[in-house]
Amino acid sequence: MDLNTVVTITPARERADLGLLGETVAPLAGGSELFADPRVHLTGLVDLQAFGWPALAVTPEGLEIAATCTLAQLAALPAEPGWTAHPLLFECCTALYGSFKVWNVATVGGNLATALPAGPMTSLAAALDAEVLIWRRDGSDERLPAADFVTGDMTTVLRTGDVLRSIHIPEASLRARTAFRKIALSPIGRSGAVVIGRLDRDGRFTLTVTAATLRPVQLRYATLPTAAALRAGVAGIEAWFTDAHGAADWRAAVSAVLAEEIRQQLEGPETIPAAIPAETPPTGSEARP
Repeated sequence: MDLNTVVTITPARERADLGLLGETVAPLAGGSELFADPRVHLTGLVDLQAFGWPALAVTPEGLEIAATCTLAQLAALPAEPGWTAHPLLFECCTALYGSFKVWNVATVGGNLATALPAGPMTSLAAALDAEVLIWRRDGSDERLPAADFVTGDMTTVLRTGDVLRSIHIPEASLRARTAFRKIALSPIGRSGAVVIGRLDRDGRFTLTVTAATLRPVQLRYATLPTAAALRAGVAGIEAWFTDAHGAADWRAAVSAVLAEEIRQQLEGPETIPAAIPAETPPTGSEARP
């Protein structure tokens, strides 16, 4: 969709250029969400891609993902030795159900900052206990857990003029075992529930529920819980919601079923995940998560 009220696009080459951001000037990364709806209040954009941030960086501490990294770049990242959780990167990208055109422009940071409940990059970042780096408008930096970044349906901790700079996934999370489940009302529909289990090497278990809830919800256990304990934990979640993509009671019910499937999968013997080839992403009519 054309934003015909926008009259300026400023390439951001240094942090001072972000000072132009305001109520009528928005940051531009991939633009898949920005150009999806009329934004008649906007008169300008600041292009974050001009920073030239490296999309992905593997370090001894884990994986650094630039906010401007595209889903296609993330999905094609080769696994490092010991990265048992590596398949989850691709699995969460497929939850977007966008065509290759969307995958090649939609960014990890843009998906997080849009903060749709079904945003798959929110699912990924929260499930792997990622940390986000925010460039605040006043020039300060703030780091916080990705699970706390999204606060509700299309709301985040970002304030006007702030920019999401990067997402850091710790090495320990990348070495954990993971199990992924997604359900939607139609084969190419927006996610009604995304449930991810993570079993760390020290035995701790984390269940992350997104898409079915207004914000990421995590249940943490010192060891893999019993079926009854996990069922009670899911039943205690209060952030379910109803919209065109699913009713709250349905979301709660299917999340409980998916959680038990995940528990059983991670209770079983560990298998070496198959390498996921860098291939054209699945096509689909749904361009948003």
